[in-house]
Amino acid sequence: MTFAPDALAVAPAASIRRAESAPALAALLLFGLTLFSPAVLNDGDTFWHITAGQWILAHRSAPSVDPFSFTFAGAPWTAHEWLSEVLLAGAFAAVRWSGVVILTGAAMAATAYILIRRLIRDLDGLALVSVAVLGLGLQLGSLLVRPHILALPLLTAWVVGLFVARDEERAPSFVLLPLMTLWANMHGSFLFGLALVAPLALEAFLAAPAEKKFSAARQWVFFGLLALGAALLNPRGIETLIFPIRLMGLKSLSGVKEWQPVSFDHVGGLELSLFALLGFTLRRPVHVSLLRVVVLIGLIYLALQHSRHSMLLGLVAPMILARPIAKAIGQPKLAPSRLSRPQIAVFSSLFLICAGIRLAAPIQRENAPMSPVAAIATVPAQLRDKAVFNDYSFGGFMIFLGIKPFIDGRADMYGDAFLDEYDRIVNGDAMALDNALSKYGIVWSIVRPTDPVAKLFDTRPGWIRVYKDDIAVIHARKDGLAPGTHQ
Repeated sequence: MTFAPDALAVAPAASIRRAESAPALAALLLFGLTLFSPAVLNDGDTFWHITAGQWILAHRSAPSVDPFSFTFAGAPWTAHEWLSEVLLAGAFAAVRWSGVVILTGAAMAATAYILIRRLIRDLDGLALVSVAVLGLGLQLGSLLVRPHILALPLLTAWVVGLFVARDEERAPSFVLLPLMTLWANMHGSFLFGLALVAPLALEAFLAAPAEKKFSAARQWVFFGLLALGAALLNPRGIETLIFPIRLMGLKSLSGVKEWQPVSFDHVGGLELSLFALLGFTLRRPVHVSLLRVVVLIGLIYLALQHSRHSMLLGLVAPMILARPIAKAIGQPKLAPSRLSRPQIAVFSSLFLICAGIRLAAPIQRENAPMSPVAAIATVPAQLRDKAVFNDYSFGGFMIFLGIKPFIDGRADMYGDAFLDEYDRIVNGDAMALDNALSKYGIVWSIVRPTDPVAKLFDTRPGWIRVYKDDIAVIHARKDGLAPGTHQ
């Protein structure tokens, strides 16, 4: 897939002015897509994030030790995304699952609006649509009810603020600093925001006249130090800066799909974006400053190494490339006019209608791969409070129900050693399973029928199968059950 340069070059002034509604239209489309896509709830971590938010609201502080699992009960753990979790818990308390989806949709809408508002300074017509679709399309693979989505508007606004400062040859506005504080309390991606200051500060230094180089560098360094201070305004202090680095250093993350490298076994959003960029640059001269090329290459590397980082590439790359693409196709740079009051009224009404439809048809959580509703409903009361071995993806749902799991999605707390032990068990290592049953006093289990460990439980002396469906199978020790409690 490549851009058609001649078509992209057609951009009369009248067309450019019509782009004033593009940000609101993009925001509305992303809002509606999020609200009515069942896939946004296809993540087991959503459950424990909401529960963590409820815990924080109930205790009026972020936890310092694990209150949810039985294997790591009392071990050091802090909800580093505590503010996002409080927002999710608040939305859930207000209107249940429809609330958390609407909150997520609002975050996606704000992200789209901020990004497109930036792009229409340079692009219009097919060029704008192409860049916007490719950039926003990279957000869809990880569009889930999770803290990283709630932080996206802050990420986008921060990056826009830095690039605007460079365009206007000044230091970034101090108005950005509260965004950094919020961001640092919502998601670990704030570390990228801090890191981006460095190459842009160096760019400002190199681009400034000789007599102003020191002043330019001093302003950006001062802003960077203030931004670092703003990030440290969180319950964990400097530990918040270290956490994202420690998390990405976990070897066990390679078993999580969103942290795996791009496989290229099919053509997806990232592949299309890279093909489009390659095709366009082979047809038209695109001039990007060296330091921004370095940033762009770094983002591509991250996206190839961890598919999750495609979202970051999709938001930042369009801001780097918009002006070079506009120059390559001859589009003038015009400041778009703002929406009129009637247009604002129309778009506001459409947003409210979408939210109203979602509320009128409340989301009900049913039996699903991340929420084994039917299986959990059959667990005898005498087992629920006892030690359990569970599938990794079921842990969040169990926490949500008040059942302490063996494991859940908080890989940062469990660490590589424990996760390696879990992997050996779930993949059918009989010795590892027997060691865990003895070490942790496990009385029952809930795993996927396709997991090799499910067959091991069928052969454990003194264990019986209690329940099985297409999503989960439950086993229990005979001496922990009332007579006749099995299939």
